[in-house]
Amino acid sequence: MPSFKFANVLLESNPRSENYPGLYCRADRAVSRNPIDGFWMLTDAGTFDFTTYFNALSVRKLLKYTTATAFKLHLELRGSACTVMQTTTDQFSKESVPVEETLQHVGKSDEWHNVDIDLQIADTAVLVGFIISTEGAVEIRNGYYELEVSEEPRDVELVLATTTFKKESFVISNINLVRENIVESGEHIADHFNMYVMDNGRTLDKQTLDSDHITIVPEGNVGGAGGFTRGMIEALEQTPAATHVILMDDDVAVSAESIKRTYNLLRVLKKDYEYSMVSGAMLNYRIGEDQNEDTGYMSERGEFLPCKEVLCLTMLDDLIYNELFEPTPRMQKAHYAGWWYCCIPTAMIRKNGLPLPLFVRSDDTEYGWRCHPEFITMNSLCVWHMPFKEKYDAAVERYQTTRNPLIAQFTTGFAPESDFMYAMYNKLRLELKKFGYDNAELVLDGFEDFLKGPKFIEQKGRAEETFLAANRNKEKLMTFEELQHAAEQDPMLQGFDIRKVDRQVIEENPPRTIPERLVDYFTDNGQRYLKTEGEGYAIIPLMGWMYPAGSIRGKKKLIALDWYNRKGAIRTKDSARYHAIRQRYQRDMRYYKANEKRLRREYAAARDKLTSIEFWKDYLDMN
Repeated sequence: MPSFKFANVLLESNPRSENYPGLYCRADRAVSRNPIDGFWMLTDAGTFDFTTYFNALSVRKLLKYTTATAFKLHLELRGSACTVMQTTTDQFSKESVPVEETLQHVGKSDEWHNVDIDLQIADTAVLVGFIISTEGAVEIRNGYYELEVSEEPRDVELVLATTTFKKESFVISNINLVRENIVESGEHIADHFNMYVMDNGRTLDKQTLDSDHITIVPEGNVGGAGGFTRGMIEALEQTPAATHVILMDDDVAVSAESIKRTYNLLRVLKKDYEYSMVSGAMLNYRIGEDQNEDTGYMSERGEFLPCKEVLCLTMLDDLIYNELFEPTPRMQKAHYAGWWYCCIPTAMIRKNGLPLPLFVRSDDTEYGWRCHPEFITMNSLCVWHMPFKEKYDAAVERYQTTRNPLIAQFTTGFAPESDFMYAMYNKLRLELKKFGYDNAELVLDGFEDFLKGPKFIEQKGRAEETFLAANRNKEKLMTFEELQHAAEQDPMLQGFDIRKVDRQVIEENPPRTIPERLVDYFTDNGQRYLKTEGEGYAIIPLMGWMYPAGSIRGKKKLIALDWYNRKGAIRTKDSARYHAIRQRYQRDMRYYKANEKRLRREYAAARDKLTSIEFWKDYLDMN
C-alpha cells in the first residue's frame, strides 16, 4: 500500500507556544529551540508527552474520512539516553495511556538516531501520540506521522484566499509565514498552492508583497463577502484551476502546519467525503488554549450559536470531546462553518453558485447551509481569532444581522426553521429597554433595506454605502476620559468616577421579583402604558446582546461601557423617541405583511443572478 506523510510533529517559537506550551507538549521540563542549528531540545531529564492538540494524531477521524489503513511515527533524536513509546486514548481518557509493546530504547549518542514505530490502533482509540522519557537533554528533528493508504493520493490544487481592510499587521505577517513555510518549504504542497489577498482598502504594497504563488488583488471596499467571492473566482480561473479554496479572515494568526495538514487531508479523503468542507476552529487570540467555535448553527430564534461549548485545548479530555462531538439533528438543520478558516471544494462552488452580496455577516452561514456539505473538523486545524466580544460593532450587530439573514432566507431558503422576524424584534426591543435609541433605529434601517427587495442590494456600491451609513448612524461612543468629562457636566451623574468602576460593577445585575419582571415586560422599562420618568443612573455593559434587566429598571440614565476598548456612552430615557421608533416599527410591519409574498417571489427569482459569476464579475468590476 502507498505511504503518505500526513503531519509534522510541530514545535513552534511564537507567543502562543511560549504561553501555552501544552498545545504542543506536556512536560515536566522545558522544551526550547537551539539558536545555532534550529533543532528542538528536550532540555533535561524528564517526561515529554506529545499527546496534545497539535501533536496527537486524530486516528478515529482519519479512519472515518480517509483511505488510511495504518499509521506510523518517525522521529530523529540525539543526545542523552531516552525511551520512546506510543500513547493512546479512548472516549473517556483524561490522561494518555502508554502502549508498552511499542517501547524503544535510544542510547546516548552525538549522532542522530531514527525511531520508527508502527502505531497500534485499538477499536476504541480516538487520539494517539507518543511519550519521550529522557535521562538528560535530547534534541529532536524531522518528526512526522505517516499513513498507509489504500489508494494513491489524489491531486489537489489549493488556494488560500483572505480579504482585508486596513489590517496590515495581521495580513503581512500571514503573507510572510505562508511564503517562508509553505511556498519555500520544498514540501509537496509548495507546487500546488496559491494565496490571494483581496485588498479592499488598497493599502498593501503589491509590488513588494507579490511573489511566486502569492498575489495581492487591489479591490474596492466590497466587504468580506465581495473579497471572498473574488478569491473563489480567482481559484476557479487560475491555471491549473484550484480544486479547493480556503477562506480565511484577515485578523487571525495561523500555523502553516494547519494549512499543510488541510492539504494532506484533502489528498486522502474517501470518495464519499471528497465534497466535504473542512472547518478550522476559532481559537481565542487572547487566551490561546481556548477554542471558541469550530462549526455553528442557527437557532429557532435566529441566533448564531456555536455547536460546542468553549473548550480548553490543553486538557486531554476536551481534545477527545472535540473529536467525538456530533452535531444534534437540530444543529444539522442549519449547520454552517465560519469563514475565519473554511476549506471549500471548488466543485461545490460550481454546483451551488457564489455567495450572496451581503457585505459582512451571514454570507458564510448562508453558504454553508446552501451547500449542505459534510463538515470535517479535526484537532490542529485552526486559527487564532480576535474574540467577538472585543469587536462589538452596532453597525454590524444591529444593521447587518437584521438585514442579511432575512435576505438570505428569502433568497435561498436559508435556515427555514429560524425566526429572523423574532430576532429583529428582539434586538429592537432590547435596545429600546436600554435606551439605545440610535441602535434601535439601525435595526429598522436594516429591516427597511431588506423590504426594498433584491434590486436594492444588487446595485454596485450599495453594500458599502449602507454599511458606511450604519456606521455614521450608530450610537456615538466616547473615550473614558471624554465620558468622565460629560458625566461631570450632568447633574444626574454627579459622583460617577470611572476610576472606581471595574468589571464587577459593569456586569452586576440585581435580581428582580416576578411582579417587577411583569411590569418591565409590559412597560418596556417604564416607556409605555405605566410611563415613568425614572431616576438615577446605572452602569451597564455596552454589548448589545447583554440584558442587565435588574440594573436598568427604573433608571433615568444609563452609562454603557465597553471596558475591552475603553469606550462608552451616556443614554437618557426618552419616551417620545421610544414611541416614534415603535410607530416606525408598526408601520414597517404593516408594509411587510402586505408585501411578504411578493418579496419572497422577488428574492427567490433573483437567486440565480445574485450567485452567478457574471453578476459578481460586473459587481467587482472584473469585466
